[in-house]
Amino acid sequence: METFLNLLPPDLGPSAAIILLTMSYAGSLITVAFGIGGGALLLAVMAVLMPPLALIPVHGVVQLGSNLGRAVIFARHTLWAILPWFIVGSAVGVAIGGSIAVTIEPWLVQSGVGLFIIWSVLARPPRWLSRWPVITGLIASFLSMFFGATGVFVANFSKALTLPRHRYVATHATLMTVQHLLKSIAFFTLGFAFGSWLPFMIAMIATGLLGTMTGNLVLRRMSDARFNHALNFVLVVIAVRLIWSGLSVGLGG
Repeated sequence: METFLNLLPPDLGPSAAIILLTMSYAGSLITVAFGIGGGALLLAVMAVLMPPLALIPVHGVVQLGSNLGRAVIFARHTLWAILPWFIVGSAVGVAIGGSIAVTIEPWLVQSGVGLFIIWSVLARPPRWLSRWPVITGLIASFLSMFFGATGVFVANFSKALTLPRHRYVATHATLMTVQHLLKSIAFFTLGFAFGSWLPFMIAMIATGLLGTMTGNLVLRRMSDARFNHALNFVLVVIAVRLIWSGLSVGLGG
């Protein structure tokens, strides 16, 4: 138990840590088995349990590790041709978002996360964006500096490619690895202190990798129609709580 407690940053209790490790596993499983949703679900839970200023940077590193593991496991299925233009767009988006990220109030981040999750569930980005990887990379990476889980945005581009399921998972994981890598570099450059969170982030990445392996086993064995309805319901409920919590602080202040 003492070893586990030593992994935790000062602002995180053991109960919250266990929940986050479990959700990292579940989030990766969901993303592999159903194509999307795990990152947004993990972000929503992290936003409830973590300090707001650490939310987006820590989530970015954890998702970098999880998506990298997924990209390696499914590498032979990846559609590599779209990657260079996505990298260019992502680099520009992170640079723009990073120039203003440090000025955003914590309660705005919390409320913004909730609104973005609801938007991702109830609506879709413009379809024409799916034909332009450079624009998709730019907008998704810019938004990711504030809202974290923009995998749903990139997924709209990936789905429009009409790829087989394994190729979709591989390509989406590769694109998200690029986005989270650039975002993590940006937050490091902006001065976020990752040091106290590093052991716990590694633990979350490890449980995420286990989730990826489990998701790979069920990828072709589970119908996702009913589950997607349940997932959307959970996301909206958590998002509403985030918005309420954030606005209570913002309007109350």
